[in-house]
Order: sequence, then C-alpha cells, then structure tokens
Amino acid sequence: MSQIKKRVGSTRPKLMLPLALFCFLLLSACTNGNTAASQDSIAAIANKVWAFGNSHPNGFTLNIRTMSEPEEGIAVSYAATQNNHTRDQLKAVVSHALQHDGYVGGWRNQSDGQYYFDSTRLFPETSLWEALQFGKENGQRSAYILSTSTDIPVDGKVAEIVERRTMLVGTTGDYRPLSFCEPDGTYWGFGIEIAQEIAQRMNVSLEFVKTSWPTLSADVMAEPQTFDFAIGGITITDTRRETMLMSDGYLANGKTILCRASDAERFQSLDDIDKPEVRVMVNPGGLNEKFASENLHNANIIVHPKNEEIPMLVATGEADVMITEVTEAPYYVKTDTRLAAPLLNTPFTRGEIGVLMQQGQEDLLQMVNATIRQMKSDGTLRLLHEKYGLVYAY
Repeated sequence: MSQIKKRVGSTRPKLMLPLALFCFLLLSACTNGNTAASQDSIAAIANKVWAFGNSHPNGFTLNIRTMSEPEEGIAVSYAATQNNHTRDQLKAVVSHALQHDGYVGGWRNQSDGQYYFDSTRLFPETSLWEALQFGKENGQRSAYILSTSTDIPVDGKVAEIVERRTMLVGTTGDYRPLSFCEPDGTYWGFGIEIAQEIAQRMNVSLEFVKTSWPTLSADVMAEPQTFDFAIGGITITDTRRETMLMSDGYLANGKTILCRASDAERFQSLDDIDKPEVRVMVNPGGLNEKFASENLHNANIIVHPKNEEIPMLVATGEADVMITEVTEAPYYVKTDTRLAAPLLNTPFTRGEIGVLMQQGQEDLLQMVNATIRQMKSDGTLRLLHEKYGLVYAY
C-alpha cells in the first residue's frame, strides 16, 4: 500500500531538550546496538508517534530517534510493516523502525478514514532511482520527496527517465536567449538552464533533441516518443492545454516588435505597422506567424524559415519589422545597435512561457512544477533572469 506523507513546513512544533533526553533514555534500553528496544520502551515511543499523528492529519515522516521531521529525503515504506493502523499495531512498526532506519511514516487512508503507519526508509534526494527500485521491491506505488512534497509513482514516466538515466528534451535551438544551438552542437539559454536544473534534481544526464516551431506539437505527441518534454520559448496557451500538458510558467512573455533603430519613432502602435508598405517578417508555424496573420491585415507579411536570421534581415533592410517576444527582443537590441524594440514595455499580449509534454505524464509534470516552484522559492529563478537580462515577474 502506498504511503503519502506530507511534510508540514514551518508549523512543525519545536522540541525541548527534555523530550530529546527522554528519547535517548528510551533507546538506551536496547540490549545490543542493533536489537529491538524493550517492550516498555517501544510502547512509550509508539504513544509519542500516535500523539504526533493525531496532530498531523495530513501525514508525516518522523525520525523516532529524535522525534523530529526531516526536511529533505525520499521516503519509501517497508513492505514488512504494511496495513498497521491501530495503536497496538504501531508498536510493531516502531520496533521494525528501531532495528532499521529509525523513521516512521503516517498517512490517512481516504477510503476508510483510518490513519496508517509504516516503518520507512529515507533516501537522499539524489538517489531517486534507488528509492523507486526499493519501492518496487516493497510493493509500493510511489516514493515521496519531502522537500517538494512530491509523490512519484514507481512505474510512471519519471521512473522511466530515471531508469534510462537520461532525460530527452526537445528544443528548437533558434530562439536567443532562451534556446540556441551553436554550430558545434552546444546548446545554451534560459530554457536550457531550466532543463538542466530539472535533470540535476532527478540525477540524470541531459540530451537535447532538435524540433521546430511548425512540427512542435506533432513532435511532442509522437508515438513512440522522440523526447520527454519540450522547452525554450513555448508560450502557455489554452489550445496547447487541450491536447497536451503545460507546466507552470517560469518566464513572463508577450508579443512585441524589433525594427531598425532609425525607425523606432515610426512604429509606435499596431496601426503604425499594419500598412501595405511595411514588410513584417515572422518565422513559420509558431505563435508569431499566428499573431501576424490574425492582427495584420494590410502589412506585407514575409515568412522566413529561420527565426535566428530575422533580426539581421531587419537590421540590413530586408524587412522592416519582426514580430517577436519581450523575452527575445532585448537580446538583439543589446547585441546589435542597429536594432530597437520601441514597444518593449507595452507588449501586444501578455502571457507566460512553460514546459510542454504529452498528456498522461502527470508525474513528470508534477516533478517539473515542483522544480519550478523550488527555483522560485530559493532564488535560483531570479538569478537566472538577472543572468539573461530578463524581467522577473514572480
């Protein structure tokens, strides 16, 4: 039976020295270093765990040697202590835990309303593969990551990636500064570093698979899969969510323009752009082309196959305006003094960029979202915005 043990963050009660001393004296009753404590000692610890469970209705993982909740680790139950939910049965759980890892997990079974207890093994969060293997061997449905409150099935998509030891990530590689592939095959960018963070937290290597804007959706939904998820300048939309899964946003976004610096005063609104003499260049198959076709009815729209070439074509006069994003435009303005983004602070649309993946991969979506949440809370995401000169909106 799977356990779900939710860590209760800052509300965890503070422990006083007398309680720690009490636990030490109880454990001193063990006859040999690795043998079970006396029955009286076990009963006393079981009473403490029972009371702790009553005050933590959402579940817990408890170090019964210190009566404290660990903040990190991957908790997995031992098969030997399954289906224990009464106070008398809890004593068997405590006895097993004292002879093994010293952790007890508690969780409430929603189907029968009873509180269950298990002797638990705690793995380092860098040992997800080992934790999932242990879970399979012990008949568990999942492993629980304490730091992110994430429940990972032992036979889901995450388990497949961890078993493979490599995460396959689809990206276009044509969208500075979010995803770009150099001629030597090296990838860099904001989205690339998000993917690296996800892989690092799963302790797997990373392999990039080339995709394109026109084929992005088809590549994501391909069977057999060519990659596990796609990243790099992918806007979260309701249309995409109808057929695929999209993560939480990690970067604010919106449609804007690039033009020559000498034309910055000329293009101050969408109406200024939507004129027959204005040549608007877009890359094919993505939301830039969609935006142009839906909002520009008079301008001369030119579709160019390579997104990364369009800024230079605007700078050299081959086109007048590029439809782009507020995430992309600042990079080109900074690196090419011939270019300007006059509407950068008043984008035509507002949205967010996220990770795109197949439906049915809810466990991978949960892992990705947990990584994004943690990057927001620990400051990693803010530092990444600062590195690439992007506006932090979280």
